[in-house]
Amino acid sequence: MQDNIAPTAPDSLGFAKPPANTRVAVAMSGGVDSSVVAAMMKEDGFDVIGLTMQLYDHGAALAKKGACCAGADIHDARRVAALMGFPHYVLDYENLFREAVMDEFADAYLAGATPIPCIRCNERVKFRDLMDLARDLDADCLATGHYIRRMEGPNGPELHRAADAAKDQSYFLFTTTREQLDYLRFPLGGLPDKAATRALASKYGLAVADKPDSQDICFVPEGRYTDVIEKLRPGASQPGDVVHLDGRVLAEHSGVLNYTIGQRRGLGISGGDPLYVVKLDADKRQVIVGPREALGTSEVRLHQINWLGDGDFGDCPAEGWDVAVKVRSTRPPTPARVVPGAKGNAVAYLSEPENGVAPGQACVFYAAEGSRVLGGGWITGRG
Repeated sequence: MQDNIAPTAPDSLGFAKPPANTRVAVAMSGGVDSSVVAAMMKEDGFDVIGLTMQLYDHGAALAKKGACCAGADIHDARRVAALMGFPHYVLDYENLFREAVMDEFADAYLAGATPIPCIRCNERVKFRDLMDLARDLDADCLATGHYIRRMEGPNGPELHRAADAAKDQSYFLFTTTREQLDYLRFPLGGLPDKAATRALASKYGLAVADKPDSQDICFVPEGRYTDVIEKLRPGASQPGDVVHLDGRVLAEHSGVLNYTIGQRRGLGISGGDPLYVVKLDADKRQVIVGPREALGTSEVRLHQINWLGDGDFGDCPAEGWDVAVKVRSTRPPTPARVVPGAKGNAVAYLSEPENGVAPGQACVFYAAEGSRVLGGGWITGRG
């Protein structure tokens, strides 16, 4: 699949009517990216409405720097709206966010998986409930500060990786549906780098121009996810054994949730060759370890497939789809063959083994050539 289409220009959203008659709802987290989108849309003459979601405990968030959707970040979003002169609304989505994202995050860790809550937030909150609200406000589209491109293809809108590979967020947006993509806009996806975004923020006179990017999961202070899980599920973590692949019990652990696939340090094992966590068995409360070579796999089992390619996912050659995939956000796409199965399942056969593939993570599909995002699925296990 070649890229034979042009990206939407940053100052045009592709509507066949004047900007003044086009209402754009902007999802504003209070960071520089979404603030620039809102300012850009306003300067281009669109009828802008700013929407900010309060997603988790407002009081606790006030003391946390570098988060989004709470505390000082809501104030920053308000300041941008006031400066640029468009209405701004703060939406209390705390209960929804806990039910749709945080509860699953905790339960997944306790079940031995490695969840990615940012994907679920995009899927279940931003691109569902916030989008519904935007429609209720008669907005023609919902614009966000994500670094990804929406392009018009021969069969309708397509999702493409961002121009800046270092900022590309396609891994976290693979669950976006065709219907959602029709309504979404991503004005920053074609920018060359983050410096260009900050330059625009300075041009518009935004106080957030030099604001640091958020680093952690928004509701996990200082990256200590175990503290959050213990708060959501008190006493749920149970001690158990650290077991070698050959069946030997090597040590005792304080709870499966404290470990992730591929982990080497903190296993409580001394001496001998280095060992890594290769599997988590929550039912048996076992952390299973082995040598580094035991981490590699070329076969990844998937479910809940979301397909954004042409045609139907199941209507493929008998040997499956030849694509490129990412099994973690920080890795470049690598060649693979994806073979559809029953009930929305699939298997990805990787051209080269990947280490540390874990249930709960995502496997995102890309065109074998070019930048198009073809969807993806959730990892349930490996071959």
